[in-house]
Amino acid sequence: MSIRVAAVVVAAGRGTRSGLDYPKQYKVMGGRPMVHASLRAFADHPQVDVVVPVIHPEDGERFAAATAGLRLAAPVHGAAARQGSVRAGLEALAREAPAIVLVHDAARPFTSQALIERAIAAAQTSGAAIPALPVTDTVKLVDGAGHIEATLNRSALRTVQTPQAFDYAALVDAHRRAAAAGREDFTDDAALAEWAGLRVTVFDGEQGNIKMTTPEDFARIERETQMGLSDVRTGIGYDIHAFDEGGDHVWLGGVKIANARKLQGHSDADVALHALTDAILGALADGDIGVHFPPSDAQWRGASSDRFLAFAVDRVKQRGGTVSHLDVAIVCEAPKVNPHRDAMRARIAEIAGLSIDRVGVKATTNEKLGAIGKGEGIAAYATATIRLPWSAT
Repeated sequence: MSIRVAAVVVAAGRGTRSGLDYPKQYKVMGGRPMVHASLRAFADHPQVDVVVPVIHPEDGERFAAATAGLRLAAPVHGAAARQGSVRAGLEALAREAPAIVLVHDAARPFTSQALIERAIAAAQTSGAAIPALPVTDTVKLVDGAGHIEATLNRSALRTVQTPQAFDYAALVDAHRRAAAAGREDFTDDAALAEWAGLRVTVFDGEQGNIKMTTPEDFARIERETQMGLSDVRTGIGYDIHAFDEGGDHVWLGGVKIANARKLQGHSDADVALHALTDAILGALADGDIGVHFPPSDAQWRGASSDRFLAFAVDRVKQRGGTVSHLDVAIVCEAPKVNPHRDAMRARIAEIAGLSIDRVGVKATTNEKLGAIGKGEGIAAYATATIRLPWSAT
């Protein structure tokens, strides 16, 4: 009979050292928020039966959007300190009563399946185990004035990571005892377990299992990611839709805008998203929007065009690539686009999993020339820059 394994992934922090104006676990990396990758590693692991996310009470909607489609338990709300957040996750598992629990920080999104497997095996053997790496630099003990007091023996030193793995009953008991004693100062679960009298062992960590903390961490990962995606491609897209009588709005760039006439189209006729979709598909040399979503197919009648753009972005991800930049120019006499420009950029960025500084939206009229200039419709031109792993084939 297999041993039941649970994972508690702590994602309630504010990430004040990240340089971001929002919690760092929601920063988009590789096309998805970091918290998605951190949770997916456990949700996809065949030995992990349940994954409990611990989130900040204010992050409910943001978390739901970031983790859609993952196999997760309902999130629980964390506390002001990490220790309290872990305890909240452990208490949520009380009815499950797993044999083993893994505790992981959402700020470590590069955890491998092999590392999780080693953590489970180590907990089965010892009851309390943490991933660790040998210290390769010389380490000095320094006083408050900056004077060296001693040179430490680095052979006995380790830097530690998560996931940390424990016998569930032993760890939840240790957390309850610490809370009763008023101890809320432990920086990781191994330190708390040591205080509670548990003997903690170490197993091999991974160099790539880094914790994302500072702006420099994010910049380094982005540089390394881009270096590995050396096949840079650009695609262009174009779409045009005529106005129809009736209606009270149009959709442009994923935003609903009041207008006296609607646009004709099989879907919602969002020319901006259609042009962006074709630009991405063009960069992939993967047909166009009509190939994948033919007007003859009734299921796309009235469909929201965000589905088309998300599909194209996912095709890039399936090839191991990433979308680097999207730009769209909208041509029309009405409605006025500029008041909605930032809302469009934000919505396109959300659909594509990009930061808003990687999305451009421009607007112009056709100077009264041609069908567009006469106000008979709206057109859009788009470009997409993507990066793929280099292949000689």
